[in-house]
Amino acid sequence: MKFIFKYKGTVAFFLGLLAVSGFAPVSAFPATVISLAGLFWLWRHANGKRAAARLGFFFGLGLFSAGISWLYIAQHDYGDMPFLLAIATTALFAAFLALFPALIGYLQARLRPPLWARLMLVMPALWVLSEWMRGLLFTGFPWLTMGYSQISESPLTGYAPVFGVYGVSLVIAISAGLLVLSWEMRRNARGGMVLAILLFSWGMGWGLRAIEWTQPEGETFRVALLQGNIPQDLKFNEGRLAGTLDKYLKLVLQSDAHLTVFPETALPLFRHELPQYYEDLLIKHARKRGGDILVGAFETERGLHYNSVFTLGTADSQGYRKNHLVPFGEFIPLRPVLAWVINEVLHIPMADLTRGGERQPVLQIAGQRVAVQICYEDVFGEEVIRYLPEASLLVNVSNDAWYGKSHAAMQHNQIAQMRALETGRMMLRATNTGVTSIIRPDGSIQMMLPQHKEGVLAGEVQGYGGSTPYVRWGNAAVLLLLTGMLLVARLVRGKSSIYSSQAQSLTQDSK
Repeated sequence: MKFIFKYKGTVAFFLGLLAVSGFAPVSAFPATVISLAGLFWLWRHANGKRAAARLGFFFGLGLFSAGISWLYIAQHDYGDMPFLLAIATTALFAAFLALFPALIGYLQARLRPPLWARLMLVMPALWVLSEWMRGLLFTGFPWLTMGYSQISESPLTGYAPVFGVYGVSLVIAISAGLLVLSWEMRRNARGGMVLAILLFSWGMGWGLRAIEWTQPEGETFRVALLQGNIPQDLKFNEGRLAGTLDKYLKLVLQSDAHLTVFPETALPLFRHELPQYYEDLLIKHARKRGGDILVGAFETERGLHYNSVFTLGTADSQGYRKNHLVPFGEFIPLRPVLAWVINEVLHIPMADLTRGGERQPVLQIAGQRVAVQICYEDVFGEEVIRYLPEASLLVNVSNDAWYGKSHAAMQHNQIAQMRALETGRMMLRATNTGVTSIIRPDGSIQMMLPQHKEGVLAGEVQGYGGSTPYVRWGNAAVLLLLTGMLLVARLVRGKSSIYSSQAQSLTQDSK
C-alpha cells in the first residue's frame, strides 16, 4: 500500500495499460472494470484537484499510448513520416486524449458529494460524458470507448441494444465505483449491500441478452466477402494495377454468392477509369446468379473526389460515398495552416476527398436494404442508426492495411460487433487484409477469414427488421441518464452541506 501511495502516477499509468487488455485482441473484459476501479480508488485518495487531474492524465497516457500505438505504423511505414516525428506525433496525440481523463479527475475532485454519490454517480457520469465528447470534438475519435471491451462473453453486452456503447460504458464505470465503495465499506454491513447492487446490475445485463429485439426478414441468402491482401505500400503502384484487377476478378468468378462485396477502394482507380470489359464481366457474373456486386473505388465529379462504393448486377446502379472522413488521411483540417503536413511530410494518396453527404439512401440490392459504412464510419453509432429501421443489413468495407500487423484491425472488428448489437442487424465486413468477417445480430462472429491472407469468405446471412431501443433513442437516453445522475449528486451535496452547517451551528450554540 505504501508503494501505491508513493508512486501513484506510475500505478495510474499501468492501470491504463491494463485497460487495453480488455479490448481486442486480448478481450479480457473484466480488465477494464478492474482498471477503472483502481483509478477511482486513486482519485478517492488524491490530495486535491491537481493531484487527481495528474492521476487521470497518467491513466489516459497508459490507455492511449498502448491502445492506439498503431498510428505510428500508418505514419512511418506507409506515410513516409520520419521515425522520430512519427513517434512524437503518436505520443502527442495520446497525450491529447489523456487530457479527457485528466479533466474528469479535476472535476470529480471539485464536486465533492458524499462518498457513495461520488463513486456511484459523479465519477461514472463524468467518465461517460468525456467518452461521448471525445466522439464529437474535432470530427470525433471514440476509439477505446470502454463499452467496446465487453463484446466477448460479458453479460454487460445486454445493455448495448438499449443504451448503446455509452450505456455499456456507464455500467462498467458504475461497477468500478461499486467495487471501490464495497472495499471502503468492507468492515460495514452495507458493504454486502453494495456488492448485491453490483451483482444485480450484471445479472440484469445477462437477462437483457436473452431478448431478441429484431426479427428475421425474408429468406437467407449467400454472400461472398473478398479479401485481396494487397500490401499497402504496393496498392497504388501503377505497375501493380493490372495484377490487382486480375486478382479481384478471379475472386469474384470463383464465388456463387447472391451478394459479393469488395473491400474499401479495392480497385485503386477512379470508377470512370475502370475498363469496360472488366465491368461487363462483373455484371454478367452477378446477373447470372440473380444478384449484385458492391465494388469499392474512388469516384470523381465536377473536380471533386469521393471514397465510394457502387453496385453492379441485377439491381439498378446505385452508390454510396463516404461522409465521415478521417482528418489528414482523407481531408486536411485547417487547410491554410496544416496543408504542409500532407504535402511535405506525409505521402498519403487521395488525402483530400469530399464528403458524400449525410442523407444518402440505403442500397436496394440482392433483395436487401443495405446500409453501407466505409472504414472508420462504423465507429459512430448514431450515424449508423440514421439508416434504421429501414436497412435490413449492415455492410462495412475497410482497408486496415495501413496499420500493418498491429491490433488495430481486431479493435475495428470489435467496434463493428458493437454496431451489430446496437442495431439488431447482421454486419458484413469486407477488408483488404483483415478482419473480414460475418457478424450476427448478437455481436458474435459467425465466420472470419485469417488476417493477411488472400481469400473469399462465403456464408449464409439473414436480413432483419424492427428496431432496438437504441435505434429509437440513440444516445439521447444515456445522456439524459447522465444528466440526472449529476443532478442527484448535486442535490445530495447541497443537503450534505446544509446538514453540516446545522451541525456546526448547534455545536456553537451548545458552547
